[in-house]
Amino acid sequence: MTTQINVTETLDVSGVLCPLPVYKAALALKRMEPGQVLELVCTDPGSLEDIPAMARQRGDTLLKTDNRGGTQVFWIEKGTDL
Repeated sequence: MTTQINVTETLDVSGVLCPLPVYKAALALKRMEPGQVLELVCTDPGSLEDIPAMARQRGDTLLKTDNRGGTQVFWIEKGTDL
């Protein structure tokens, strides 16, 4: 059984290189409420390591990652604000 992810906001940072995908994702998550989900679309290969690390450091939950041959999609649930 597949769990449905209810996306609150989608952010497409295709064509943008590090550190901007992490920075823009952090800004988007900061505006969101705990429990809301950001769908992040990236083409920077470094995002495969950078985005999960950002989520851990912020206390967010990386729900899913999909590597679509040069495009990575991340679903990040915002954690509780500190």
